This record gives sequence, structure tokens and C-alpha cells, in this order.
Amino acid sequence: MEFTETQAIYQQVADHVCEMILRAGWPEEGRIPSVRELAMDLQVNPNTVNKGYAHLQDRGIIYNQRGIGYFVSEGAVSLTRELKRADFVAEELPRIFKTMTLIGMDPPELTQHWEQFQRQEPEGETT
Repeated sequence: MEFTETQAIYQQVADHVCEMILRAGWPEEGRIPSVRELAMDLQVNPNTVNKGYAHLQDRGIIYNQRGIGYFVSEGAVSLTRELKRADFVAEELPRIFKTMTLIGMDPPELTQHWEQFQRQEPEGETT
């Protein structure tokens, strides 16, 4: 995983977990890596993973069974989609629309690019 400077690392860890859930890599009610395991995999401090897990736990996406580990919550896929969609609409779309306006791109042209992207991407894969 490559980290960016534009977002806190714990949030990027949380996004990674969400992506794994949405890609069905980690099923609902399934155990996810421990804080230490994920910290080693991502090469980050365990405190950073712990903060990311706490962030997701506060939102009901994962839960902790004391002494056993963390698990994906029932309904986490739909909840994660809802939260990601809301973030996208609030944060990403305004930037996209601003850029489209600046470069003179209209929605039909964007639709063409979207359709081309869909033909190129294997199902469930995103960049």
C-alpha cells in the first residue's frame, strides 16, 4: 500500500479495510487481521492501525470481540457503501465538477469516459 500525504495514515488504513470489505476480501462476520498483523502487512505503527480500527468501530463497520479479535460487522458492506458514497458526493464530486468546468468537459463526455473505463476494468476492480 502506498500512502499519500493528503490524508492521515490512520484514515488511509481505514480506507484500506473498507476496500477489502467492499471487494469481499473480508466477509461480514469474518475475522480481520489483528492490529499487529495489519501493522506488519502495511508497515505502519500498530497505534496507527488501532486508530483506524477505532474509527471504523465508531461507525459500526467493524467490532471487537475482546480477547478474540476484530470482525466485520453484519451489514458492513451496505453501510460502508453508504458512507463512502456520502464522502464521495461531499468531497470528491465538487472537485471533479470544478475541474470539469475549468477544462470545459460536459457530463456526456464524462459518460463516454466512464463507459470506456467500465469496459477496461475487471469487475470489482478499481484504481
